Amino acid sequence: MEKQEMPKIVYRFGDGVYLNITNRCPNLCVFCIKTKWHMDFHGNNLNLQGREPSANEVVAALEKELKKAPFKEVVFCGYGEPTMRLEVLLFVAQTLKGWIAQAKYPPFKIRLNTNGLGNLINHKDIVPDLRRVVDVVNISLNAENEAAWRRIVRPADGYENGYESVCEFIRACVAAGFDKVVASCVDKTGADGKAVQKIAETMGAEFYLRSFLDAQN
Repeated sequence: MEKQEMPKIVYRFGDGVYLNITNRCPNLCVFCIKTKWHMDFHGNNLNLQGREPSANEVVAALEKELKKAPFKEVVFCGYGEPTMRLEVLLFVAQTLKGWIAQAKYPPFKIRLNTNGLGNLINHKDIVPDLRRVVDVVNISLNAENEAAWRRIVRPADGYENGYESVCEFIRACVAAGFDKVVASCVDKTGADGKAVQKIAETMGAEFYLRSFLDAQN
């Protein structure tokens, strides 16, 4: 059997450089690929095996990776919920903002992909902190009501009533004036995509219907 490569803190996908800072998440979504893809993402081993990188380790890995090839965005999105490590996220994003100000690299955007539970996770309103260092927020809405949300995202104890918190987070991000706020839904999960789209757009967010992923291509 071929030896699996070391876990990736930073990896590439499309025009983006992605940051895998945690494998922890309060949800166990029916569509999540991290288990059925065995913590692999298109040849990148994202299994941190419980050892989460420090902020300085993430910055060092980023500096090494960003020199290799052009990119258009840096994205906080691994096999976990980035806001579970808010301080690391903010430190790294602030460092990236500094590099943008110094024109260290060609212009790029900073994006956060999140389940929208960051306020519940951190027991405070994290939107003002995010707004200072993040340009684009992609939020997984996933359902048209709380009952469907619970069935689809399968939240951990303490997060069962999280659907309204996700909606509040979307509204707060829209009000905060990020460059773009996107609310997404995954198809083939039983969610009413058109209803989710209407909710997202009513809250002022753009809508994105994500494909249900099965086998890796």
